[in-house]
Amino acid sequence: MNLREPARRRRGEQLEEAILAAAWDQLLEGGYANFTIDAVASRAGTSRSVLYRRWPDRDALITATIDFGFRSARPEPPDTGSLRDDAIALMVSANEARAPLVPLMSVLMGSYFSATGVTFADLRRQLLGDPEARGLMDLILDRAVARGEVDPARITRRARTVAFDLIRHDLMMTLKPVPRAEIVAIVDQIFLPLMGVAVPHHTDEEPCEAGR
Repeated sequence: MNLREPARRRRGEQLEEAILAAAWDQLLEGGYANFTIDAVASRAGTSRSVLYRRWPDRDALITATIDFGFRSARPEPPDTGSLRDDAIALMVSANEARAPLVPLMSVLMGSYFSATGVTFADLRRQLLGDPEARGLMDLILDRAVARGEVDPARITRRARTVAFDLIRHDLMMTLKPVPRAEIVAIVDQIFLPLMGVAVPHHTDEEPCEAGR
């Protein structure tokens, strides 16, 4: 007698997450040219019809897949007790998680944009959301305000996003992880002054020279 339990069928959100994980692996390994409904269905161990019930075509699936991949790389918010240390820790985590994705994105973007009509601004809006929406940096800043480190009047939209914006720029321009010293420089020379926070005179990490 066969005593093995029958395989449990994946349904709903569990199935969708499994499909997107398989789709992300397919994109990483095969690139945009080999990203097909058949390839993803085979890798996910399901059928084409299951995919088409959730995404109307290949373009919709790849857009959902890119979103899934970036969500999976979202770092955890640090809580070190100081804005400087929290900001550096968050930037380092984001840099480590997302740097490996940048070369892939640079290769597939040309084909993806051409085939779908999606612009980089469209993709950025999808991946990063509304610029006014609250994110990990806002949580860090809330804690800093509660500790009395930061005057909430200093927290403008540009000030709260500038550190991530600069790191993202360096990642895209070099296709390499941003050196830790550069992250420290962004925090010490740009982010903290905008927040009205004094940079410690003696730190464990020397910031880079000005004039990046």
